[in-house]
Amino acid sequence: MTTNLSQLPSDLPRPVDDGAAAHLVGTAIPDVALACTDDTVVNLGDLRGCWVLYIYPMTGRPDVPLPDGWDGIPGARGCTPQSCGFRDHYLELQKLGADVFGLSAQTSDYQREARDRLHLPFQLLSDASLQLKEALRVPTFTVAGLELYKRLTLIAVDGEIRKVFYPVFPPDRNADDVLAWLK
Repeated sequence: MTTNLSQLPSDLPRPVDDGAAAHLVGTAIPDVALACTDDTVVNLGDLRGCWVLYIYPMTGRPDVPLPDGWDGIPGARGCTPQSCGFRDHYLELQKLGADVFGLSAQTSDYQREARDRLHLPFQLLSDASLQLKEALRVPTFTVAGLELYKRLTLIAVDGEIRKVFYPVFPPDRNADDVLAWLK
């Protein structure tokens, strides 16, 4: 059985704000070099201007089953609709002076498949060694032996985090929420 990754189940559990991201506003983006789906390396600390960094657990693939119980983990399901929302609003975000990166703990090869399949006009960053967890204390969770990031979105201006969306729910509305905040 395949799962339609573009649709969210109607009974998706809502994540609660556990305070794990409360410390991030006003924090400098650290010098963390991450592999990018365009085969470059991006140092987050070097980014200037306005950046939206949406952090998600993992992108599902149509040919790979999701971990057992995935839909029951609050905040886990919805990476594809979240990415598609940023894709669909990308030009609006750029008109407001913001650029976008998606970020997960998956490898760039895995992410490249999602970027291409979903026709994302921006790149995805791989943090397979969880450097942001160490540098910023970004929250994670563990499932099926994998440590993954909890879903959150950061807006950084000239290297400083100005806004944090956490928890992000529903994930398919995250880009709309970011747009509203930027306006």
